[in-house]
Amino acid sequence: MTAGELHRFGGWGPDTGRDTPPVRRGRLRIADRVPARIAWLATREALGLGRDEVPRVSVQVVDGSARVRVGLVLEFGSDLVEQAERVRAAVVDRVGALTGIPAREVVVVVERLKVGQPDV
Repeated sequence: MTAGELHRFGGWGPDTGRDTPPVRRGRLRIADRVPARIAWLATREALGLGRDEVPRVSVQVVDGSARVRVGLVLEFGSDLVEQAERVRAAVVDRVGALTGIPAREVVVVVERLKVGQPDV
C-alpha cells in the first residue's frame, strides 16, 4: 500500500515523515458529536427555542462531508417551510464555518405539531 492510499484510509499521510517540519505533522479528527452539537445550537438559535424545546439532531460525516438530520416540534399554524429553511441555512453555515466540514445534506423533519394553550 502506498503512502497516498494509507492517507485516504486514515493511516500515514504525506506530511508525516522525518523530513516534514514538526508544524506540518499530524492530523485533526473531529468526532461526529461535535458537528451534531453545533447543529443543535444553530437550530436553537435559528428558531429562538426555549429551554424546554429541544431539537433532536444526528450527524454522520461521510467522505469529508456532513449528513445532518434535525427533528423538530413546531407550533401549529406557523410557517413550517420558512422555519425549516432557517434551520437548514443556519446548520449549513455554522457547521461549515466552525469545523470546515461542509454540511452537504440537512434533512429537517417536523416530527409533530404542538397546539398553543388557549387564552384564559
